[in-house]
Amino acid sequence: MTRRTRIKKLPEGTHAAHIETFTHEGRGLARVDGRPVFIDAALPGEQVQFVYTEVRRDYAEGRIERIEQASPDRVTPHCPHFGVCGGCSLQHLAETRQIEIKQGLLMEQLRRLGHLEEPDAFPPLTGPHWGYRHKARLGVKYVRKRDQVMVGFRERGSGLIANIESCPVLHPGVGLHLRELADCIATLSIRERIPQIEVAVDDESAVHLIFRVLDAPLDSDRDRLIELARRLAFTLYLQPGGPETVTPLYPARPERPVYRIPAVGVNFRFEPTDFTQVNTAINQAMVERVLEVLDPQPGDSILDLFCGIGNFTLPLATRAGQVVGVEGSVEAVERARENAILNGLGNACFHVADLTQPVTGLPWAERTHDKILLDPSRAGACEILERVPDWQARRIVYVSCNPATLARDADILVHRYHYRLVRAGVMDMFPHTSHVESMAWFERDAG
Repeated sequence: MTRRTRIKKLPEGTHAAHIETFTHEGRGLARVDGRPVFIDAALPGEQVQFVYTEVRRDYAEGRIERIEQASPDRVTPHCPHFGVCGGCSLQHLAETRQIEIKQGLLMEQLRRLGHLEEPDAFPPLTGPHWGYRHKARLGVKYVRKRDQVMVGFRERGSGLIANIESCPVLHPGVGLHLRELADCIATLSIRERIPQIEVAVDDESAVHLIFRVLDAPLDSDRDRLIELARRLAFTLYLQPGGPETVTPLYPARPERPVYRIPAVGVNFRFEPTDFTQVNTAINQAMVERVLEVLDPQPGDSILDLFCGIGNFTLPLATRAGQVVGVEGSVEAVERARENAILNGLGNACFHVADLTQPVTGLPWAERTHDKILLDPSRAGACEILERVPDWQARRIVYVSCNPATLARDADILVHRYHYRLVRAGVMDMFPHTSHVESMAWFERDAG
């Protein structure tokens, strides 16, 4: 006989709580009967009545039933789907306060995980709060019982697709047309075999959509998709397998999307499957700040690690003597090399290397560099930091999408390799979400 695990019964009724602070996931944190309770949509300073949704040995989770005393920072969410759709988590918090809290979270991580004194702060980089998302992955689901297709983000705390009509944080070229996308898919023979749509919108507001298809569409399906693309000025692709199987549906020979860094006159051509920043306005400001802080000079050799398609490499190359970009993706490096040629930047060179593995013996890794730019994934850059002393760089700029790994790596740079953290600050790359993008500037101590 199988022994069943006993499930602890949740406390009944509503319970009072005072929200002390904010978590990195954008939830309010209270302490009730000595146990931390994470409460969705609660803001610091609020008095709330909540119900328990989960209880563990060391913590609990809850949902607001009633707000007894609201925070002055609480606002009415702009989107009617907020609270159900998981695409945003902070629309109930004033926009200026969102970025202040993110700056505080960054500094707290640097103190707690990096064991560092709080540095001077960069002024936050801010931009548009609505229609800012130029890149996204939308889920698609045909619900047989309703005979309805849903296109959008996942529901909060669920794997289900939220039933939304539009999305105000997506670029309006696609965000205002989610229902039309769903209605078109509902007419297809393969409506149950389309799990997602990849979105890429370029600087000219050209909308590129990649439909993941698990079965081949019929000719009638193709005709309906092409009619939709013509009517809404979409460029459509089909993806039956991995990224290498992406093929254009309409038009037959589409132009590659483009984004620009106007401050230095650099243009990037990219494929819709390439990684590019979701927020082009913040990306432009971010690149300009990197140029300001790294201050590339004609005699400088700059090493750009985790360079992607050259988002920082090529702008740096307009001013530096030489810039070396290193990236693990073969496809990204190919695109970076193409864009270097497109922009006439022969002093930018690119190499493919897995930066989580030793790079001993590679020519670019065996020479010194004056300055370094790091732009890793959420996992951070701790493996490649072992080589930092060999490169003897006097200045490092670290661009991060995870304050925890930035703090961990800052600890290594400061306490092990004797760099000084000069400044750090956040960038509002993802308004209305709990994502914290940041930048830190390090200088090597003399002697």
